[in-house]
Amino acid sequence: MKLHLHRFALPLEHEFTISRESTTVQDTLVVELEQDGVSGFGETATNHYYGHSLDSMSAAAERCRGILATAVPSDPAGLWRLLHDELGKDHFTLSAIDQAVHDLHGKLEGRPTYEFLELTWHDMLPQSCFTIGIDSVPKMVQKLEEQPGWPAYKIKLGTADDVEIMRALRETTSAPLRVDANCGWTVSETIANSRELEKLGVEFIEQPLPAGAAMEEHRHVCQESVLPVFADEICQVEADVTRCHGVFHGINVKLCKCGGLTPAVRMLQQARDLEMQTMVGCMLESSVAISAAAQLLPLVDFADLDGAALLARDVASGVMIERGTVRLSSTPGNGVALLDPDSSGD
Repeated sequence: MKLHLHRFALPLEHEFTISRESTTVQDTLVVELEQDGVSGFGETATNHYYGHSLDSMSAAAERCRGILATAVPSDPAGLWRLLHDELGKDHFTLSAIDQAVHDLHGKLEGRPTYEFLELTWHDMLPQSCFTIGIDSVPKMVQKLEEQPGWPAYKIKLGTADDVEIMRALRETTSAPLRVDANCGWTVSETIANSRELEKLGVEFIEQPLPAGAAMEEHRHVCQESVLPVFADEICQVEADVTRCHGVFHGINVKLCKCGGLTPAVRMLQQARDLEMQTMVGCMLESSVAISAAAQLLPLVDFADLDGAALLARDVASGVMIERGTVRLSSTPGNGVALLDPDSSGD
């Protein structure tokens, strides 16, 4: 397989703020793997929190060029093991390559990726929520009003006005609300907030405490919160699923953190075996990564796949998220095509 790398700067529709940072343009790396004139695509966005830049990920991908040149896309799991040994803890780059391998394999075989993952697509799969980033209360209300009709909204919190924000948003919509504190709360804040948020019809809380908090603190929150608590930043790789069992009610799996579709399937299946709730999430990403993550919908209870919907301009076509409803591409594999690969400047 031939390796091509594409760098993009993805402009956002609105400045996107979480408890630790704000973003107006998201840099992202798209990996293209080509064989017999057919191309598969994968993506991973840069992330300061996890320590990955365009330069670091590009350099890591280049280290894999030799392995990829002699590999075949028909055994994604086997290739993932080889690349994991080469890349070590750089799961972001590994994820982009793994997505591209699955996309290419499906296109060459003329079948969608979810079938190769031994999953079944059906009409009752979870719909995606739409995320509202932190802002002033009026601005957050405006952002929600600009996106009517989504089946649920995930609200980023971690401010001194969190309950006020949620009350204002509840007055704006009757749709289910979810909360993501991105490590921004203390134990006492989480427990107290859960009681107020339950009154406002919030479904669950995602990652309230810092990932580095003691497990006993996470466990205490799990026991005392009146709302389910999902792990995100603390649940990155396969070994974390068991560690989170009994400490969180559910997990949010993101491809870039775990290393792609290959380990994500195992994580979600393991969580289901442990009777934990499951969610597939995303970063600020184009339709390349969203189309890959969407292949996992048969394994999850909740979906947060709005990354491309938050962009002012996408760089790819693929799976469509229409007011939360996920519509597959007619193209096999992950269904991805770059709209203008030459615009990446790579």
